[in-house]
Amino acid sequence: MSKAKAVKHPAKPSSALPEEPEWAAFVALDWADRKHVWKLAVAGSRERQAGELEQSPEAVDVWACQLQRRFGGRPVAVAVEQSRGALVYLLMKYPHLVIYPIHPTTAARFREALYPSGAKDDPGDADVLLALLCHHREHLRPLQPDTPETRLLQTLVEDRRRLVDEKTRQKNRLTDRLKMYYPQALQWFDLNTAMAREALRRWPTLQELSRNNPAKLAKFFREHNCRNEERIQQRIQQIYAAAPATRDLAITQSGAAAVQAYVSLIDALERHISELDRQIGEVAREHPDYAIFAGLPGAGPVLIPRLIGAFGTDRARYRDAAELQRYSGIAPITERSGQSQWTHFRFRCCKFLRQTFHEFATHSLAKSEWARAYYELQRERGKSHHAAVRALAYKWIRILFRCWRDRVPYDERIYLESLRRRKSPCIPALAPMVAVTRVEWKQVGGFSRLSVKNS
Repeated sequence: MSKAKAVKHPAKPSSALPEEPEWAAFVALDWADRKHVWKLAVAGSRERQAGELEQSPEAVDVWACQLQRRFGGRPVAVAVEQSRGALVYLLMKYPHLVIYPIHPTTAARFREALYPSGAKDDPGDADVLLALLCHHREHLRPLQPDTPETRLLQTLVEDRRRLVDEKTRQKNRLTDRLKMYYPQALQWFDLNTAMAREALRRWPTLQELSRNNPAKLAKFFREHNCRNEERIQQRIQQIYAAAPATRDLAITQSGAAAVQAYVSLIDALERHISELDRQIGEVAREHPDYAIFAGLPGAGPVLIPRLIGAFGTDRARYRDAAELQRYSGIAPITERSGQSQWTHFRFRCCKFLRQTFHEFATHSLAKSEWARAYYELQRERGKSHHAAVRALAYKWIRILFRCWRDRVPYDERIYLESLRRRKSPCIPALAPMVAVTRVEWKQVGGFSRLSVKNS
Protein backbone atom coordinates (compact mmCIF):
# COMPACT_ATOMS: atom_id res chain seq x y z
CA MET A 1 0.00 0.00 0.00
CA SER A 2 1.39 3.37 -0.97
CA LYS A 3 1.77 5.94 1.72
CA ALA A 4 0.11 9.30 1.28
CA LYS A 5 2.49 12.19 1.06
CA ALA A 6 2.14 14.90 3.64
CA VAL A 7 1.27 18.28 2.21
CA LYS A 8 3.22 21.13 3.70
CA HIS A 9 1.32 24.34 3.94
CA PRO A 10 3.27 27.59 3.83
CA ALA A 11 3.64 29.29 7.13
CA LYS A 12 1.79 32.48 7.74
CA PRO A 13 3.86 35.63 7.57
CA SER A 14 4.93 37.12 10.86
CA SER A 15 2.78 40.19 10.18
CA ALA A 16 -0.39 38.19 9.49
CA LEU A 17 -3.62 39.50 10.88
CA PRO A 18 -4.41 38.44 14.47
CA GLU A 19 -6.83 35.62 15.14
CA GLU A 20 -10.49 36.51 15.29
CA PRO A 21 -12.31 36.73 18.61
CA GLU A 22 -15.18 34.47 19.52
CA TRP A 23 -18.05 36.31 17.88
CA ALA A 24 -21.40 36.67 19.59
CA ALA A 25 -23.25 37.71 16.43
CA PHE A 26 -22.87 39.09 12.92
CA VAL A 27 -24.72 42.21 11.80
CA ALA A 28 -25.10 43.78 8.36
CA LEU A 29 -26.15 47.42 8.03
CA ASP A 30 -27.36 48.76 4.71
CA TRP A 31 -26.94 52.46 5.37
CA ALA A 32 -29.07 55.24 3.95
CA ASP A 33 -29.51 58.95 4.52
CA ARG A 34 -32.35 58.64 7.05
CA LYS A 35 -32.88 54.95 7.90
CA HIS A 36 -30.66 51.86 7.93
CA VAL A 37 -31.86 48.30 7.39
CA TRP A 38 -30.06 45.76 9.56
CA LYS A 39 -29.88 41.97 9.55
CA LEU A 40 -28.50 39.98 12.48
CA ALA A 41 -27.24 36.39 12.64
CA VAL A 42 -26.47 34.86 16.04
CA ALA A 43 -23.16 32.98 16.00
CA GLY A 44 -23.58 29.19 15.92
CA SER A 45 -27.30 29.46 15.22
CA ARG A 46 -29.64 29.71 12.26
CA GLU A 47 -31.49 32.52 13.96
CA ARG A 48 -31.92 35.61 11.80
CA GLN A 49 -33.42 38.94 12.78
CA ALA A 50 -34.10 42.14 10.86
CA GLY A 51 -35.10 45.69 11.59
CA GLU A 52 -34.64 49.37 10.81
CA LEU A 53 -32.47 51.94 12.51
CA GLU A 54 -32.87 55.70 12.42
CA GLN A 55 -29.86 57.78 11.38
CA SER A 56 -29.42 59.67 14.63
CA PRO A 57 -26.86 59.41 17.45
CA GLU A 58 -29.62 58.65 19.97
CA ALA A 59 -31.13 55.79 17.94
CA VAL A 60 -27.73 54.25 17.21
CA ASP A 61 -26.76 54.52 20.88
CA VAL A 62 -29.92 52.69 21.99
CA TRP A 63 -29.39 49.97 19.37
CA ALA A 64 -25.71 49.46 20.25
CA CYS A 65 -26.42 49.32 23.99
CA GLN A 66 -29.13 46.72 23.39
CA LEU A 67 -26.62 44.53 21.55
CA GLN A 68 -24.15 44.97 24.40
CA ARG A 69 -26.67 43.91 27.04
CA ARG A 70 -28.04 41.04 24.95
CA PHE A 71 -24.64 39.44 24.29
CA GLY A 72 -22.96 40.40 27.55
CA GLY A 73 -20.43 42.73 25.95
CA ARG A 74 -18.99 40.02 23.68
CA PRO A 75 -17.72 41.21 20.27
CA VAL A 76 -20.19 41.67 17.44
CA ALA A 77 -18.99 41.88 13.81
CA VAL A 78 -20.72 44.63 11.83
CA ALA A 79 -20.54 44.88 8.03
CA VAL A 80 -21.12 48.30 6.46
CA GLU A 81 -20.73 49.44 2.87
CA GLN A 82 -18.36 52.30 3.70
CA SER A 83 -15.08 52.89 5.51
CA ARG A 84 -15.85 56.52 6.37
CA GLY A 85 -19.00 58.43 6.97
CA ALA A 86 -21.56 59.36 9.58
CA LEU A 87 -22.59 55.77 10.37
CA VAL A 88 -19.02 54.50 10.75
CA TYR A 89 -18.10 57.37 13.04
CA LEU A 90 -21.17 56.66 15.16
CA LEU A 91 -20.29 52.97 15.50
CA MET A 92 -16.58 53.48 16.20
CA LYS A 93 -17.19 54.65 19.76
CA TYR A 94 -18.59 51.27 20.87
CA PRO A 95 -15.76 48.83 21.79
CA HIS A 96 -17.92 45.70 21.42
CA LEU A 97 -18.68 46.48 17.74
CA VAL A 98 -15.98 45.42 15.26
CA ILE A 99 -16.58 47.13 11.92
CA TYR A 100 -15.87 45.35 8.63
CA PRO A 101 -15.94 47.86 5.74
CA ILE A 102 -17.05 46.31 2.45
CA HIS A 103 -16.23 48.03 -0.81
CA PRO A 104 -19.37 49.00 -2.77
CA THR A 105 -18.02 47.27 -5.89
CA THR A 106 -17.53 44.03 -3.93
CA ALA A 107 -21.09 44.15 -2.64
CA ALA A 108 -22.48 45.01 -6.09
CA ARG A 109 -20.66 42.16 -7.85
CA PHE A 110 -21.64 39.68 -5.14
CA ARG A 111 -25.26 40.83 -5.44
CA GLU A 112 -25.12 40.26 -9.21
CA ALA A 113 -23.84 36.73 -8.59
CA LEU A 114 -26.69 35.95 -6.17
CA TYR A 115 -29.42 37.83 -8.05
CA PRO A 116 -28.68 37.77 -11.80
CA SER A 117 -32.04 39.41 -12.50
CA GLY A 118 -30.71 42.70 -11.13
CA ALA A 119 -33.35 42.92 -8.39
CA LYS A 120 -32.27 45.30 -5.65
CA ASP A 121 -33.73 46.65 -2.42
CA ASP A 122 -32.44 47.57 1.03
CA PRO A 123 -33.29 44.26 2.80
CA GLY A 124 -31.68 42.36 -0.09
CA ASP A 125 -28.56 44.49 0.16
CA ALA A 126 -28.37 43.75 3.88
CA ASP A 127 -28.62 40.01 3.09
CA VAL A 128 -25.70 40.34 0.66
CA LEU A 129 -23.55 42.10 3.25
CA LEU A 130 -24.46 39.51 5.89
CA ALA A 131 -23.52 36.65 3.54
CA LEU A 132 -20.16 38.27 2.82
CA LEU A 133 -19.53 38.79 6.53
CA CYS A 134 -20.54 35.28 7.62
CA HIS A 135 -19.04 33.17 4.81
CA HIS A 136 -16.26 35.24 3.21
CA ARG A 137 -14.77 37.06 6.18
CA GLU A 138 -11.26 35.84 5.30
CA HIS A 139 -11.33 38.28 2.37
CA LEU A 140 -12.31 41.21 4.58
CA ARG A 141 -10.33 43.27 7.03
CA PRO A 142 -11.73 44.80 10.22
CA LEU A 143 -11.51 48.55 10.51
CA GLN A 144 -8.48 49.44 12.62
CA PRO A 145 -8.40 53.20 13.14
CA ASP A 146 -5.00 54.84 13.21
CA THR A 147 -3.87 57.21 15.96
CA PRO A 148 -5.91 60.41 16.39
CA GLU A 149 -3.07 62.66 15.19
CA THR A 150 -2.60 60.56 12.05
CA ARG A 151 -6.31 60.53 11.23
CA LEU A 152 -6.46 64.27 11.84
CA LEU A 153 -3.57 64.79 9.43
CA GLN A 154 -5.14 62.50 6.82
CA THR A 155 -8.43 64.39 7.00
CA LEU A 156 -6.78 67.80 6.83
CA VAL A 157 -4.66 67.02 3.76
CA GLU A 158 -7.62 65.49 1.94
CA ASP A 159 -9.76 68.52 2.77
CA ARG A 160 -7.00 70.78 1.50
CA ARG A 161 -6.86 68.89 -1.78
CA ARG A 162 -10.60 69.29 -2.23
CA LEU A 163 -10.32 73.03 -1.70
CA VAL A 164 -7.43 73.25 -4.18
CA ASP A 165 -9.48 71.34 -6.74
CA GLU A 166 -12.42 73.65 -6.09
CA LYS A 167 -10.18 76.69 -6.55
CA THR A 168 -8.99 75.27 -9.87
CA ARG A 169 -12.60 74.70 -10.90
CA GLN A 170 -13.58 78.29 -10.10
CA LYS A 171 -10.51 79.64 -11.88
CA ASN A 172 -11.43 77.66 -14.99
CA ARG A 173 -14.94 79.12 -14.84
CA LEU A 174 -13.48 82.60 -14.45
CA THR A 175 -11.23 82.04 -17.47
CA ASP A 176 -14.12 80.78 -19.55
CA ARG A 177 -16.27 83.80 -18.71
CA LEU A 178 -13.45 86.28 -19.44
CA LYS A 179 -12.93 84.73 -22.86
CA MET A 180 -16.53 85.64 -23.71
CA TYR A 181 -16.33 89.42 -23.19
CA TYR A 182 -12.91 90.42 -21.76
CA PRO A 183 -10.13 88.16 -23.16
CA GLN A 184 -7.42 90.84 -22.83
CA ALA A 185 -7.45 90.37 -19.04
CA LEU A 186 -5.95 86.90 -19.53
CA GLN A 187 -2.98 88.47 -21.33
CA TRP A 188 -2.37 91.32 -18.88
CA PHE A 189 -2.95 89.47 -15.60
CA ASP A 190 -2.06 86.10 -14.10
CA LEU A 191 -5.24 84.81 -12.48
CA ASN A 192 -3.18 83.03 -9.82
CA THR A 193 -2.06 86.38 -8.39
CA ALA A 194 -3.81 88.72 -5.98
CA MET A 195 -3.18 91.62 -8.38
CA ALA A 196 -5.30 90.00 -11.09
CA ARG A 197 -8.23 89.35 -8.77
CA GLU A 198 -8.06 92.87 -7.31
CA ALA A 199 -8.04 94.38 -10.81
CA LEU A 200 -11.05 92.31 -11.83
CA ARG A 201 -12.85 93.24 -8.65
CA ARG A 202 -12.33 96.96 -9.25
CA TRP A 203 -12.71 96.98 -13.04
CA PRO A 204 -14.57 93.84 -14.23
CA THR A 205 -14.89 95.18 -17.81
CA LEU A 206 -12.46 96.66 -20.32
CA GLN A 207 -14.49 99.87 -20.48
CA GLU A 208 -14.14 100.46 -16.71
CA LEU A 209 -10.42 99.70 -16.78
CA SER A 210 -9.67 102.01 -19.71
CA ARG A 211 -11.44 104.98 -18.05
CA ASN A 212 -8.62 105.30 -15.48
CA ASN A 213 -5.82 107.79 -16.09
CA PRO A 214 -2.28 106.42 -16.63
CA ALA A 215 -1.02 107.62 -13.24
CA LYS A 216 -3.72 105.69 -11.37
CA LEU A 217 -3.01 102.50 -13.34
CA ALA A 218 0.75 102.86 -12.80
CA LYS A 219 0.18 103.34 -9.05
CA PHE A 220 -2.01 100.21 -8.94
CA PHE A 221 0.68 98.09 -10.60
CA ARG A 222 3.41 99.40 -8.30
CA GLU A 223 1.28 98.72 -5.20
CA HIS A 224 1.05 95.10 -6.32
CA ASN A 225 4.81 94.57 -6.60
CA CYS A 226 5.12 95.27 -10.32
CA ARG A 227 8.38 97.31 -10.40
CA ASN A 228 9.34 97.09 -14.06
CA GLU A 229 8.51 100.58 -15.39
CA GLU A 230 8.90 99.52 -18.99
CA ARG A 231 6.48 96.66 -18.46
CA ILE A 232 4.02 98.97 -16.68
CA GLN A 233 4.00 101.50 -19.50
CA GLN A 234 3.66 98.78 -22.12
CA ARG A 235 0.67 97.31 -20.28
CA ILE A 236 -0.99 100.74 -19.94
CA GLN A 237 -0.58 101.38 -23.68
CA GLN A 238 -2.16 97.99 -24.43
CA ILE A 239 -5.11 98.85 -22.18
CA TYR A 240 -5.85 102.09 -24.03
CA ALA A 241 -5.38 100.50 -27.46
CA ALA A 242 -7.56 97.45 -26.72
CA ALA A 243 -10.86 96.97 -28.52
CA PRO A 244 -13.91 95.43 -26.73
CA ALA A 245 -14.63 91.83 -27.65
CA THR A 246 -18.37 92.58 -27.63
CA ARG A 247 -20.66 95.53 -27.00
CA ASP A 248 -23.65 93.38 -26.11
CA LEU A 249 -24.74 94.59 -22.66
CA ALA A 250 -26.36 91.23 -21.89
CA ILE A 251 -22.94 89.58 -22.20
CA THR A 252 -20.81 92.25 -20.56
CA GLN A 253 -23.04 92.98 -17.57
CA SER A 254 -23.77 89.33 -16.78
CA GLY A 255 -20.10 88.55 -17.30
CA ALA A 256 -18.99 91.29 -14.92
CA ALA A 257 -21.35 89.97 -12.22
CA ALA A 258 -20.13 86.41 -12.69
CA VAL A 259 -16.46 87.45 -12.69
CA GLN A 260 -16.82 89.29 -9.38
CA ALA A 261 -18.55 86.26 -7.88
CA TYR A 262 -15.77 83.92 -9.05
CA VAL A 263 -13.09 86.29 -7.76
CA SER A 264 -14.73 86.39 -4.32
CA LEU A 265 -14.96 82.58 -4.25
CA ILE A 266 -11.30 82.18 -5.21
CA ASP A 267 -10.22 84.68 -2.54
CA ALA A 268 -12.25 82.83 0.12
CA LEU A 269 -10.82 79.49 -0.96
CA GLU A 270 -7.27 80.86 -0.80
CA ARG A 271 -7.82 82.10 2.75
CA HIS A 272 -9.12 78.71 3.86
CA ILE A 273 -6.29 76.88 2.09
CA SER A 274 -3.75 79.11 3.87
CA GLU A 275 -5.41 78.38 7.21
CA LEU A 276 -5.37 74.65 6.48
CA ASP A 277 -1.69 74.89 5.55
CA ARG A 278 -1.00 76.41 8.95
CA GLN A 279 -2.93 73.68 10.79
CA ILE A 280 -1.38 70.91 8.70
CA GLY A 281 2.11 72.24 9.36
CA GLU A 282 1.53 72.29 13.12
CA VAL A 283 0.07 68.78 13.23
CA ALA A 284 2.74 67.34 10.91
CA ARG A 285 5.67 68.75 12.89
CA GLU A 286 4.28 67.14 16.05
CA HIS A 287 3.78 63.75 14.38
CA PRO A 288 6.21 61.02 15.54
CA ASP A 289 7.05 60.07 11.93
CA TYR A 290 7.79 63.60 10.74
CA ALA A 291 11.58 63.14 10.83
CA ILE A 292 11.33 60.10 8.51
CA PHE A 293 9.75 62.09 5.67
CA ALA A 294 11.10 65.61 6.34
CA GLY A 295 14.37 65.08 4.44
CA LEU A 296 12.98 63.47 1.30
CA PRO A 297 14.18 65.08 -1.95
CA GLY A 298 11.38 67.12 -3.48
CA ALA A 299 9.03 66.80 -0.50
CA GLY A 300 7.96 70.17 0.88
CA PRO A 301 5.35 71.50 3.32
CA VAL A 302 2.49 70.09 1.23
CA LEU A 303 3.82 66.62 0.36
CA ILE A 304 5.44 65.72 3.69
CA PRO A 305 2.08 65.61 5.59
CA ARG A 306 0.47 63.73 2.69
CA LEU A 307 3.21 61.08 2.78
CA ILE A 308 2.87 60.74 6.56
CA GLY A 309 -0.86 60.19 6.14
CA ALA A 310 -0.33 57.78 3.25
CA PHE A 311 1.74 55.40 5.36
CA GLY A 312 0.02 55.96 8.69
CA THR A 313 1.38 54.82 12.03
CA ASP A 314 0.38 51.14 12.17
CA ARG A 315 3.45 49.16 11.01
CA ALA A 316 1.38 45.97 10.76
CA ARG A 317 -1.06 47.45 8.25
CA TYR A 318 1.01 46.30 5.24
CA ARG A 319 2.92 43.03 5.15
CA ASP A 320 5.36 44.40 2.57
CA ALA A 321 5.85 47.26 0.14
CA ALA A 322 4.00 45.37 -2.59
CA GLU A 323 0.73 45.65 -0.66
CA LEU A 324 1.07 49.42 -0.50
CA GLN A 325 2.05 49.56 -4.18
CA ARG A 326 -1.16 47.73 -5.09
CA TYR A 327 -3.39 49.56 -2.64
CA SER A 328 -2.17 52.96 -3.81
CA GLY A 329 -2.78 52.10 -7.47
CA ILE A 330 0.86 52.62 -8.47
CA ALA A 331 1.36 48.92 -9.25
CA PRO A 332 -0.17 47.91 -12.61
CA ILE A 333 -2.67 45.11 -13.16
CA THR A 334 -1.70 41.92 -15.01
CA GLU A 335 -4.47 39.93 -16.69
CA ARG A 336 -4.07 36.42 -18.11
CA SER A 337 -6.45 34.45 -20.27
CA GLY A 338 -5.34 31.35 -22.14
CA GLN A 339 -2.16 32.18 -23.99
CA SER A 340 -2.70 35.93 -23.66
CA GLN A 341 -1.25 38.19 -21.01
CA TRP A 342 -1.40 41.97 -20.75
CA THR A 343 -0.58 44.63 -18.20
CA HIS A 344 -2.50 47.85 -17.78
CA PHE A 345 -3.14 50.83 -15.52
CA ARG A 346 -4.91 50.13 -12.20
CA PHE A 347 -8.27 51.91 -12.20
CA ARG A 348 -9.82 50.82 -8.88
CA CYS A 349 -7.73 52.24 -6.08
CA CYS A 350 -7.48 55.16 -3.66
CA LYS A 351 -7.10 58.03 -6.14
CA PHE A 352 -5.79 60.51 -3.57
CA LEU A 353 -3.12 58.06 -2.43
CA ARG A 354 -1.98 57.40 -6.00
CA GLN A 355 -1.91 61.12 -6.68
CA THR A 356 0.27 61.65 -3.58
CA PHE A 357 2.96 59.20 -4.70
CA HIS A 358 2.75 60.38 -8.32
CA GLU A 359 3.26 64.02 -7.32
CA PHE A 360 6.10 63.17 -4.95
CA ALA A 361 7.89 61.18 -7.66
CA THR A 362 7.49 64.12 -10.05
CA HIS A 363 8.95 66.60 -7.55
CA SER A 364 11.85 64.28 -6.73
CA LEU A 365 13.13 64.55 -10.33
CA ALA A 366 14.64 67.96 -9.63
CA LYS A 367 16.18 67.02 -6.28
CA SER A 368 17.32 63.39 -6.56
CA GLU A 369 20.11 62.37 -8.95
CA TRP A 370 19.16 58.72 -9.18
CA ALA A 371 15.44 59.54 -9.58
CA ARG A 372 16.16 61.73 -12.60
CA ALA A 373 18.46 59.08 -14.07
CA TYR A 374 15.88 56.35 -13.54
CA TYR A 375 13.15 58.50 -15.12
CA GLU A 376 15.31 59.22 -18.18
CA LEU A 377 16.06 55.50 -18.50
CA GLN A 378 12.32 54.72 -18.53
CA ARG A 379 11.72 57.36 -21.20
CA GLU A 380 14.49 55.89 -23.34
CA ARG A 381 12.72 52.53 -23.12
CA GLY A 382 9.66 54.09 -24.73
CA LYS A 383 7.46 54.87 -21.73
CA SER A 384 5.31 57.99 -21.65
CA HIS A 385 5.94 60.71 -19.07
CA HIS A 386 3.24 59.51 -16.65
CA ALA A 387 4.18 55.84 -17.07
CA ALA A 388 7.80 56.72 -16.29
CA VAL A 389 6.72 58.72 -13.21
CA ARG A 390 4.60 55.78 -11.99
CA ALA A 391 7.58 53.46 -12.44
CA LEU A 392 9.65 55.87 -10.36
CA ALA A 393 6.89 56.08 -7.73
CA TYR A 394 6.81 52.26 -7.63
CA LYS A 395 10.51 52.31 -6.77
CA TRP A 396 10.13 55.14 -4.27
CA ILE A 397 7.43 53.22 -2.36
CA ARG A 398 9.83 50.33 -1.74
CA ILE A 399 12.46 52.75 -0.43
CA LEU A 400 10.05 54.72 1.74
CA PHE A 401 8.44 51.56 3.08
CA ARG A 402 11.81 50.37 4.37
CA CYS A 403 12.53 53.76 5.97
CA TRP A 404 9.03 53.87 7.49
CA ARG A 405 9.17 50.31 8.80
CA ASP A 406 12.65 50.75 10.32
CA ARG A 407 11.92 54.33 11.47
CA VAL A 408 15.03 55.77 9.81
CA PRO A 409 15.20 58.91 7.61
CA TYR A 410 16.08 58.56 3.93
CA ASP A 411 19.75 59.15 3.00
CA GLU A 412 20.48 59.79 -0.67
CA ARG A 413 24.17 58.90 -0.34
CA ILE A 414 23.44 55.47 1.11
CA TYR A 415 21.02 54.67 -1.70
CA LEU A 416 23.43 55.87 -4.40
CA GLU A 417 26.10 53.61 -2.96
CA SER A 418 23.62 50.73 -2.94
CA LEU A 419 22.85 51.34 -6.63
CA ARG A 420 26.55 51.26 -7.52
CA ARG A 421 27.13 48.14 -5.46
CA ARG A 422 24.26 46.35 -7.24
CA LYS A 423 25.38 47.73 -10.63
CA SER A 424 21.99 49.27 -11.33
CA PRO A 425 21.16 49.92 -15.02
CA CYS A 426 20.71 53.63 -14.26
CA ILE A 427 24.32 54.04 -13.06
CA PRO A 428 25.66 54.87 -16.58
CA ALA A 429 23.09 57.66 -16.86
CA LEU A 430 23.80 58.72 -13.29
CA ALA A 431 27.58 59.03 -13.68
CA PRO A 432 27.64 62.19 -15.84
CA MET A 433 25.00 63.85 -13.66
CA VAL A 434 27.08 63.17 -10.55
CA ALA A 435 30.15 64.55 -12.28
CA VAL A 436 28.35 67.82 -13.04
CA THR A 437 27.33 68.32 -9.43
CA ARG A 438 30.70 67.32 -7.95
CA VAL A 439 32.12 70.14 -5.85
CA GLU A 440 35.49 71.40 -7.08
CA TRP A 441 37.38 74.51 -6.00
CA LYS A 442 40.07 76.72 -7.48
CA GLN A 443 42.29 79.49 -6.12
CA VAL A 444 41.58 82.96 -7.53
CA GLY A 445 43.42 85.94 -6.04
CA GLY A 446 44.12 84.02 -2.88
CA PHE A 447 40.47 83.02 -2.36
CA SER A 448 38.81 79.62 -2.89
CA ARG A 449 36.04 79.73 -5.48
CA LEU A 450 33.90 77.18 -7.23
CA SER A 451 35.40 75.92 -10.46
CA VAL A 452 33.80 76.51 -13.88
CA LYS A 453 32.45 72.95 -13.84
CA ASN A 454 30.03 73.96 -11.10
CA SER A 455 28.86 77.24 -12.61
